[in-house]
Amino acid sequence: VQLQASGGGLVQPGGSLRLSCAASGFTLDYYAIGWFRQAPGKEREAVSCFSSSGDGSTYYADSVKSRFTMSKDNAKNTVYLQMNSLKPEDTAIYYCATDRGWYCPLDIRGIRDWGQGTQVTVSS
Repeated sequence: VQLQASGGGLVQPGGSLRLSCAASGFTLDYYAIGWFRQAPGKEREAVSCFSSSGDGSTYYADSVKSRFTMSKDNAKNTVYLQMNSLKPEDTAIYYCATDRGWYCPLDIRGIRDWGQGTQVTVSS
């Protein structure tokens, strides 16, 4: 299993970015997959998740609800995190991850595979 994250960058407050996570070694329908982030001096936290339980359920942290949206392209075996109305407090390194289970939210203690991080900086 490999996860390749990309799409980070510098954006002004109120702006948007779309992160991508390309998966290999498994198909997205097999495992739940999600995004975590880690801001400087803070613990890594769960941001969002797609389950693979068949009901299409998702999870979003309260801090990002209504601003962030996950989607996936099965043909490309890639998930996306569309981030709108970005705030300075969204600044962090973002990681995609899977625990090779089926349900959301993902527990960081159970993560088995991490993508490399992609830096998101929200600043004027």
